[in-house]
Amino acid sequence: MATEGQHVSLAGLDTGTMRAIVHDRYGNAEVLHLARVPRPKVADREVLVRVRAAGLDRGVWHVMRGLPYAGRLAFGLRRPRDPVLGFDVAGTVVAVGSSVTRFAVGDDVYGFGTGAFAEYAVVPERSLAPKPASLSFAQAAVVPVSAVTALKGLRDAGRLQAGQHVLITGASGGVGSYAVQLAKALGAEVTAVASTAKLDLVRSLGADHVLDYTREDFADGARRYDLVLDIAGNPSIARLRRALTPTGTAVITGGEDGGRITGMGRQLRAVALSPFLRQRLTTFVGTVRSAELEQLTEYIEAGTVTPSLDRTYPLEQASDAMRRLEAGDVRGKVALTV
Repeated sequence: MATEGQHVSLAGLDTGTMRAIVHDRYGNAEVLHLARVPRPKVADREVLVRVRAAGLDRGVWHVMRGLPYAGRLAFGLRRPRDPVLGFDVAGTVVAVGSSVTRFAVGDDVYGFGTGAFAEYAVVPERSLAPKPASLSFAQAAVVPVSAVTALKGLRDAGRLQAGQHVLITGASGGVGSYAVQLAKALGAEVTAVASTAKLDLVRSLGADHVLDYTREDFADGARRYDLVLDIAGNPSIARLRRALTPTGTAVITGGEDGGRITGMGRQLRAVALSPFLRQRLTTFVGTVRSAELEQLTEYIEAGTVTPSLDRTYPLEQASDAMRRLEAGDVRGKVALTV
């Protein structure tokens, strides 16, 4: 952690170029390529991290594709405003801004920044935490976005209480693999929905019950749930309601099937309908902050939560990793090593 006198003079830092995965237009994985770009500079409250690993998630996919279109207000209307992809990062601090107090050069950290698919990335101090000592850089890099989303979905939006029955759709994916473990840690009885090939994974994560969505319907009335965390992105609102108890809660996250304009068609309809129901339908916008990362570190160090790292790819194979994510073949998470 930072102590007096440990700030690096930014004027003395080498500000040359670095290797990075960039995209100069929107599209599928073929738009990604390795290039040399200027090394980023840090502002007063930012930290420059030498990237050791970066996580791949659906948020990166959305930026790569420029979808939903509303997102282009932030990404860039006609072409990417920031060509370097990546948010989840784990690495070592090499410089800090003048107002940074919590980190110093040499600290191993993980968090949420910009341009993580590169040798160096800038991370706001408020979105960074010390890396869990028990995790490799690759494991740590696949935690921030997915695990914080799972935590906020269950605890904050879902208001999960110990003893409740929870259904998690998309349980074998990035967010889902953390949601199963966190729901168990919060004292819930967990039913996980996944494909046939991934049922063994969700069982290993601690799910009490598993459903194969290719053969079973979670909304068939056989069981009702106090909380449904819908990560899969395609069940109708009516199906979600059929799976709930009369006063249950459905939390909808993910937007792959939410429409190309806003990406949140189901979420918006659910929130509009919720005031007229005894059941509660809601959504949320996840932001990665140090406090949530530190809470997750406690779970990780206690052995309650373990990242499900499917495999790693070297930085230059980012397009191969993205194609595997697009195909739905990833079990848990994948990371890029730098």
